[in-house]
Parts: sequence; C-alpha cells; structure tokens
Amino acid sequence: MISQDTLRKSQLAKIHMAKAQLGLDDDTYRALLMDVTGKDSSAKLTAKQRAAVLERFESKGWKRKSKKHRGEPANVALEKAPLMNKIRALLTDMKLPWAYATGIMKQQGIKAQRIEWCTNKELHSIVVSLVNRQKKLQDEAKNLPNQATCAESQTDTNA
Repeated sequence: MISQDTLRKSQLAKIHMAKAQLGLDDDTYRALLMDVTGKDSSAKLTAKQRAAVLERFESKGWKRKSKKHRGEPANVALEKAPLMNKIRALLTDMKLPWAYATGIMKQQGIKAQRIEWCTNKELHSIVVSLVNRQKKLQDEAKNLPNQATCAESQTDTNA
C-alpha cells in the first residue's frame, strides 16, 4: 500500500512535470490551480485536489507516461523490429529491465550509445546472450526441486 506521503510526492512531481511539459508560466499555472482548487500552491492541495489538477492538465493535452515500458527503446528501424521484439520477450520472460540488455551491449564492447542504434549483428549477439541467460535460469530452476527433495530425504532418514 502506498503511504500518503509517497502519494503526495508522486502527485506533486507529476503536477510539476505536466506544468513544464505544457510550457505554463508561473502566473498561468497559479491561475489554473485557483480555477480548479481555489488554492494558489500545489503544496496546499489535498490528494483529491491534486488528482483534479492532473485531470485538468490531461484535458489540456498532457499525457501521463506509462511505467510499463519505461526504458524501452522508442523508434526502431523496421528491419530491426524482429530482433528488438525478441529482446523484449526475453527480458519480459526473465522479468528484467531494458537496462539489462544495455548492460550486455556495453559488456560486449558494442560502441552504440543506445540499443536501438545497434546493427542487426550486434542485436543478434544480445539475443544470444539473453537466451543463454534464460537457459541458465531454467536449469537452476530445474535443479532447485531436486535439492529440496534431497534435503527432505536426508531429514526423513534422520527421523
């Protein structure tokens, strides 16, 4: 459960990001706050008032950014899409962030600054590394139940 303080900080951060993204000057921003809440500072707002301000920003064209794809490369050339989709699927399956693939890229000495700038050959090498990691995790998962069974059988013989 999210604490009230965490929610407040999150909402205030979103309000200030929206203000910046919409390019509102201070006077326009404060006028909007007054119109929506009757208060001139976001620090004075309740949680419901902060939510109402965010809704007003959305009506003005501000879009909340989804956390679902945070860190995911944006525009990818059509010929690279299958490899990028494979990387995405592998990362999702292993519950790893995109930063993990970027780390592989750096570890392999790939000079591209962003993963979407890699060549097909470089992307393929990242896929191979991820597949190897996935196999290793699957092998470890297969061995865990065997170890538990061994531990249980040792306990049974001691009883």
